[in-house]
Amino acid sequence: MNRKRIHRLWRLEGLKVAQKQRKRRRLGTSDNGVVRRAAVHRQDVWSYDFVMDQTEDGRRLKMLPVVDEFTRECLDIEVARHLTARDVITVLERLFTEHGAPNFIRSDNGPEFIANTIKDWLQKSGVATLYIEPGAPWQNAYSESFNSRFRDELLDREVFATLTEAKVLVADYRRYYNAERPHSSLGYQTPAAFVVAQNQTINSVSQTGS
Repeated sequence: MNRKRIHRLWRLEGLKVAQKQRKRRRLGTSDNGVVRRAAVHRQDVWSYDFVMDQTEDGRRLKMLPVVDEFTRECLDIEVARHLTARDVITVLERLFTEHGAPNFIRSDNGPEFIANTIKDWLQKSGVATLYIEPGAPWQNAYSESFNSRFRDELLDREVFATLTEAKVLVADYRRYYNAERPHSSLGYQTPAAFVVAQNQTINSVSQTGS
């Protein structure tokens, strides 16, 4: 077996050395995903999505976490048996009063989020919608990341006896997440500490400019 014969057999069999390929990031065709439309400051982009669970008696719990994508702060987690588009508006009205309205809200195409009532209300509030492509949850990555941690760190560890107990424990988790849980993406600060640092930077820049 010499080199020429190996080469001939190689060609006859159509063999080739596989080239090393780099992994591709699938961005999809939408401009509304987190890669193409990333938050650049606080109150720029909020995101939300539903999380489902149940109480001990098997009755459904529907939860709506709302996250500021830039600060990673969880602004609210609404807990109820049922949440409609009107309920989503009620949650957002309260958050807009407390924090001010964001520039954008990112979500999937769930019926509660694309209902005309909420689209019209957001438009009147001056908030643009960023709807991700169907079947592309990675385009809503910050919401997906929070919901995954929320499930791992609370929902999969607790049995809720009642709706009231679920609301109390979820509220406790939100406080822990914002004030005690450090995030590597924030330089191992908590969202609350990151918000304070951002405000101090903004105030310092404003005073320097004046």
